[in-house]
Formats: sequence, structure tokens, C-alpha cells
Amino acid sequence: MMKVRRYLRGSGRVLAFVFIASVIWLLFDMAALRISINDVNSQLLKERVLREREADRQRSRVTQLMKRGFKNPVQKVDLALIHAGKEPFDSDMQLSQVYRKGGKKWDQMMGDKKVNSFEQQGGNVPQADRSKSALSNYQERAALQNVTSKHAVPARKKAVHLDLNGAKLESSRVVDNSNKDTSSVVVPNITPRSPGAPTTSEKRPGKDAVKKDVDQLHSEKNKKVNDEPEIKTGSKLSQIAAKEGHGVKTTSRTPNKDVKEKKKNPEKANEKSDTNVAKPPGPTTKLPPGEKSKDNSAAVRKPGLHKVLALDVTLTPRDPNAVGQFGQAAVVASNENEEVMKRWDEGHFNVFLSEQIPVDRAIPDTRPETCAQNLVHDDLPSTSVIFCFVDEVWSTLLRSVHSVLNRSPPHLLKEIILVDDFSTKDYLKKPLDEYMSQFAKVRIIRLKERQGLIRARIAGAAVAKGEVLTFLDSHVECNVGWLEPLLERIYLDRKKVPCPVIEVINDKDMSYMLVDNFQRGIFKWPLVFGWNALPKEYIRKNNMTISDPIRCPVMAGGLFSIDKKYFYELGTYDPGLDVWGGENMEISFKIWMCGGEIEIIPCSRVGHIFRGQNPYKFPKDRQKTVERNLARVAEVWLDEYKDLFYGHGYHHLQNRNVIDIGNLTEQIELRKKLKCKSFKWYLENVYPDMVAPLVKAEGLVFNRGLRKCLAVQEGFLSFEICDLSKQSQHFNYTWMRHIRQKNLCVALQGTDNSFALQLCDNIKPEQRWIHKSANSALAEHLITELVSHHMCLEAAPRGDSLHLNPCEPSKAFQKWQFTHYYAQ
Repeated sequence: MMKVRRYLRGSGRVLAFVFIASVIWLLFDMAALRISINDVNSQLLKERVLREREADRQRSRVTQLMKRGFKNPVQKVDLALIHAGKEPFDSDMQLSQVYRKGGKKWDQMMGDKKVNSFEQQGGNVPQADRSKSALSNYQERAALQNVTSKHAVPARKKAVHLDLNGAKLESSRVVDNSNKDTSSVVVPNITPRSPGAPTTSEKRPGKDAVKKDVDQLHSEKNKKVNDEPEIKTGSKLSQIAAKEGHGVKTTSRTPNKDVKEKKKNPEKANEKSDTNVAKPPGPTTKLPPGEKSKDNSAAVRKPGLHKVLALDVTLTPRDPNAVGQFGQAAVVASNENEEVMKRWDEGHFNVFLSEQIPVDRAIPDTRPETCAQNLVHDDLPSTSVIFCFVDEVWSTLLRSVHSVLNRSPPHLLKEIILVDDFSTKDYLKKPLDEYMSQFAKVRIIRLKERQGLIRARIAGAAVAKGEVLTFLDSHVECNVGWLEPLLERIYLDRKKVPCPVIEVINDKDMSYMLVDNFQRGIFKWPLVFGWNALPKEYIRKNNMTISDPIRCPVMAGGLFSIDKKYFYELGTYDPGLDVWGGENMEISFKIWMCGGEIEIIPCSRVGHIFRGQNPYKFPKDRQKTVERNLARVAEVWLDEYKDLFYGHGYHHLQNRNVIDIGNLTEQIELRKKLKCKSFKWYLENVYPDMVAPLVKAEGLVFNRGLRKCLAVQEGFLSFEICDLSKQSQHFNYTWMRHIRQKNLCVALQGTDNSFALQLCDNIKPEQRWIHKSANSALAEHLITELVSHHMCLEAAPRGDSLHLNPCEPSKAFQKWQFTHYYAQ
């Protein structure tokens, strides 16, 4: 104790006090930290509960919607992005709830002007009047923003009329004329121009325009002012990019060095190209495993990169309360149902409701979150967007065109070509010409007789000036940031054919609906297109994210981009295909087997109206037209697998006296010239999960009653003790329903119901036998197709003879079994 007291004297006492106070302070500090942690945990738990409740509410809403009958195997509604309530939007509602952007910046880009009088009336003004009001307002705003052309030009332009029969489109017309004088082309400049659209006399801006935008953005960034800077010069693109906050930065490194490095490792090149741009989680320039782009490169790689531009330029300040705005489901009053049904057949969707929705409505940004941060090259190729239509509904055609104009970077959109496939509707003639004359980039090509979708697309491609062709259906709505990801894939490899994710515009309420991730286009026999999810094993093996490109065995066919020169190298579409049907199969097999690749790009989204039936008229029978087209595809591209196509219900197409599929010489020679791979290669490397056995069954043909096997001896049928080592006992049961050994088939002959071996002939019904059919009672029988009533192949109890007798389910001498079965 004495020692302790001695230590506590003088300075020791002070030190002891400080030590005790520190300990007490530390205890208080720890207690406060524990309370703080508890508060954070409580807040996190609260947020988790709220999220779970919201998820439950969303699931219940989805269930309710599905009960209403919206049946599409790939539809999935994400109501977190779409305003689900029926009450009107608040005036101060942030568009960031729909578009994943900063609220105020987006509102400023949309403008703070008052809504037009027709918008204040809730969109009840007739569609034609609304379009005129929107256009006049747009013209005023365009003049203020110095968007219009400096020189006076004609107010209207005439549509080009093409007669595909009178004059064959020459190859000289499809040569890239981007560097040639285009003064001879009859596409006059129009004063009211599309947003940011250059006149036809201007050169393609390319990287110069982007550089100009970069300089403008940098100069604006260096200004230190409190208010938002006023952009007096520069393109419309730089104004929008500046307000959106998308910085477009170039690198100061040596281009040649970057080119070499980019070829070796594209991901590292993207990382190093600009230290000020954060590396995105999954940039568009990332190539899937095993991909090679350098062999098919379309141009010298440039180091300049920028974030994908999420543009959305509207004609007027948007009315948040307009019908169907932000992709919401719209409803009609009960007293209007009769009008809805009356007009349904005009397009086989809700035409009455469609005409009440603005032609430039907003839709939700449904891209994966990482897509907005993806980097694309500054010098992407330009594109010509081609719409082919016949008697399309006015409102959906306009909405399709406006979505492209409003959401495409102007320097990349070379033109929009509308190919009118001999429409009969009056509003698609002079009124359409007058309406589209407002936009310098839109021109109309009219065919002088009905050609069908396939030849109409070929006609549109023949006059296109863009480096890339982008084909779209005429009842779509392109989403924000849809174009650049498609062009980026072609920039990296000109033999890539990218397709956007096709989302659903509901045909009943016109709502914009999402689709499940990792969907790809496939086919099932007999060449029926469908959607299918990527196998989970494939996703895990390749470490895929929801924004990675998806290899697609077959494209849907309505929406895709393709390098123009490559399109012509492939011979375009088979010109022998009629009207519609099978063209997606033909071009898909051609692309894959002849050195190209088809991809679905999750960062590119386009909504599409899926209808219950095709509203278009066919010059000939629709079913026969599609069957004929598919038969041409099978004969040219399927090799020995064409029997699977014919064997799935198309046996009648083998008879050329019944249906003429046309001359195939040119297509077969094209395949040889391109040195295309076999269809077996396609199945093994592109679509390995497709089940495609060349025969339905093979091996010994065992008769249950006789306990012997069918055999061939000196050209005649007999029975022997079963022996797998004897080739004379081996038969195939083919997709053409033949019992076949080499090139000989079992056939019924004569009036006495005798049997013989004949050279196989797909046309002869006496060689076809039904086996393992849906009729379970006769599943093991061999039923002839030659007679209408059931007659079965029967072995005689004694001897080697065969007979044709009425089918009896329990008779063992009529039951036959092959050694191996591959399909039913």
C-alpha cells in the first residue's frame, strides 16, 4: 500500500486519473458503437422486410395478370419498373422511376414547357390532329435549337416506286456509295428534320462528329458556374450527352499500339483507353469464351470509347398522364368494347386503344443495370433501318418510326427506309408521304405489286446507303440504348449478326412487358421456330452474366442487324422464297454454316406486338406457301437430315407433281461457292442439345409370334434365327416410314397382298409403314399407309411368308420389335 501511495503522489496521481478516464471513455465509446450497429442492423432488417413485402405484392400482381390471359411462354412482367396503379401520375413524378437516370437531369432534357392543350385534355384528341400539333410544336423547338437546315428545301418528297418485275435490281445498285457523290439520288432535304439528323448532302460525321461532341463536353466541364451551362454550339448529340452525364472521352495513347493491344486483349484495351472511365462490370466489347474477331474485322480498330448513349428525344414535353405512357397497361371504358372488337381485325390487336397512345410514348428501360455503363467504340458503322409493311396500322407504324428517330444516336442512323409492299389502305399513300416528309432521314419505297416480306426486304437493302442493314418489323418500339450494342458487335466482327431482345407489347392493353433472361431462338421439327432458355450448365460453364451476348441457333427473323457487304456475300435471302415463312430458318442456317454467328444482345431491347394470327393476305394459300418455303430450305441446307423435316408430317411435299418448290440450282451452287459446313456440323457445334437421330429405329426386326427375325436372302424376304452378326438381318425404320436395308425397302405389291423388296422411293405410299404410333393398342404393329382402314403386316405361323391382314391388337404374329429405338 505504501508503494501504491508513493506512485499516486504528484504526477503519478495525474497519470492514474487520465488512465481511468480513458478506460471509462473507451467503455462509453464501445457502448455507443454497439447501439449504432444495432440501429444499422435494425434498419437493414426493416428494409429487408419492406423489400420482401414489395416482392410479395409484385408476385400477386403478376399472378393476377396471368389469370387475365396474357399467355406467352417468355413473358414476365416486372411491375417494379412500371407504374401499376390506375391513378394519374403526380406532376412532380421523376422519370427516373421509368428510366434509370438522374431524375432532374432527365426532366431538364425533356423540357419544362407546358403541356399542349390536346395533352391537357388527356389525349382524347383524334390521332391525326395530335400528330399535327406535335409536329408544329417540334418545328418551333427545332428552330430554337438550331436543328433545322440552313438552306430552304422542298416541303415534300416523293416516294420511290420500284417495279421488281420490270427491271431486275442490278448488283451495281448495292455497291457501297458512302464515298461517292449522291446528288443523283432523289431524296431532298426537308426543313423539319429528325432530331439531330444531318442533311443528305452532309458527309457521315463518324468520329469527327464524336470528337466535336467530346470537345464540347470537355469545354462545358471546365466551366465553373452554378447554373447549368447553355450549349450554343455543337450537335444535338452533345447537348443530350452532356445533360445525360455520359462523358465521351478519347485516349492520348498511340493508336497503333492500342490497336495491337486491343487485338490481343480487348478487355485490357478497354480498361486502359481512358483512366477517367470506370471499368464496367460487363462491357459490350467483352467477347464470349472461344470467340475470335480478328479474322472477320470490318475496319481498323480505333482506341476511342464512350458509354452507350441512352437517348430519348420527344417531339413535345411528355404528358405523364397520356394513355399508355411509360408502357403502362391502358384500359377502355365498358361502352367502348364494341368499338374495340369492331376494329380488332384491322391489325389483330387493339387498334382502337393504340390510336389513343402517343406516337412517341416513353417505355421503361428494361436493360440489365450494367448495360448503361458498357463502352462502345466512337467510330461505329452507320446503319439503314428498313421497315417493310403492307396495310400496317397507322399508329403502330408511326410509333415504330418515332422510336427509332428518338432513341438512336443521329450520327449512326443513316436513314430509315419504309418499303410499302403494295398496301391498299388510303392513309398509307399520300397522308403517309406528307407525314414522313417532316423527317429528312425517312424515305418511302413503294413496290408496284405485292412481293411479300422477303423480296420487300431485298428491295430495301438494294437502295440502302448505310454500312449496316437493320431490319425491323413495322409494329415495334425500340428502347433506349438499343442501337449501339448491335453495331458494336458488327464492329468487332463483321460476320456477327446481332439481334435485340424482343420484348412484348401486349396486343390487348398495349402494355410493355419484359421477358425472361437467357432466352434464345431455336427450332423443333419440322422447322418450327420457338424460344428456349439456355441450359444452366452452359451458363455456369461460361460464367455468363445477364448482359453477355447469347449464341442463338435460329433468329426470330423480324429484328436483326447485319453488315451490308456480308449480307450480299451470303446471297441475301433466297429470292425463290415466297411472301413470308421459313426465311428466318434459311438465313440462320446460312449464317452459321457459312462462317458467321448469330447473337442475342441483352443490352439491346425492342418491344414487339405479338398477335394471335397473321393479318396479311397471301396471293396463294398461306399454308402451302410456308410449306413450299420450308421444303426449299430443307433441300438446300439440311443434307441427310431433311428426312426429319419430311417425316414430321410433310411426306406429301416429296411429290413434285403436287407442289413445285422451284429451281434450287443457284442456291446449291452458292453453298458450294461459300464452302459452307454440313448440317451435321451445325447440330454438333451450334445446337448440340437438339435431338436429331437419322433413323427412328434400327437393328433386327423380331416377330413376337414366330420368335424369328426378318432377313433378306438373294433379294427376297425370309425369316431366320435372330443373329446380330448377320448384316442381312439389319434394317432401319426411317423418318419416311420405310423398313429399309441399304437402298431397298419392304413394299406391298399386287392385288394379292404379296410383299417384295423395291428401290426406296419417298413418293410411293406402298413403301410406308406406321410403327410405334400414338395408338397404344397397335403400337408394335406395322400398319400400311396404302389403304384407309387398318391393315397390318403379319408373319405366317409356318414358312417364310408375309401377309397383310386386318389389325388385331392381341395377335402376336402381327407384333414386331426393332433392336434400338431413337424416336417415336
